[in-house]
Amino acid sequence: MRNDDLVLMGYVRGAFGVRGWVKIHADTEFADSLFEYPVWWLGRDGQWSSYRFEEGAVQPKALVAKLAGVDSREAAEAMRGMQIAIPRSEFPDTAEDEYYWSDLIGLDVVNKDGQRFGQVAELMETGANEVLVVREGKREWLIPFVGQFVLDVSLADKRITVDWNLDD
Repeated sequence: MRNDDLVLMGYVRGAFGVRGWVKIHADTEFADSLFEYPVWWLGRDGQWSSYRFEEGAVQPKALVAKLAGVDSREAAEAMRGMQIAIPRSEFPDTAEDEYYWSDLIGLDVVNKDGQRFGQVAELMETGANEVLVVREGKREWLIPFVGQFVLDVSLADKRITVDWNLDD
């Protein structure tokens, strides 16, 4: 598996029970979205191994999952802190004007006058809408990811054009 195709989706928080289940923190829009993928890649420091997803459940404070070959509490606990990734090539296609957050990270942000703000460092969910966190050096802008402010997203050009002033 090429590391550049892997998209981080969460991490293992620890063991759950005595039969090898793991507690998961998912960085996905819907907590149980990970359950849609039959193979998960788990790793640390760029070293990845694949695990077949067997079953999972949504608990009040976490996701829990059973992965093939992880059959004891000790084996599950040894996975604590491992990152969980899914190959980007396995993601479903998006609709027009719909984007995966992972595709927006790193894009250059410019305004309609061509002034460069920096790059998308992350996105935040505010409840009302998503917000682009754009950084350049020590400066940071929070730009709502809505049509009023985001004029164009070009994945091919790796650029987002916004209706925003550098001084905002």
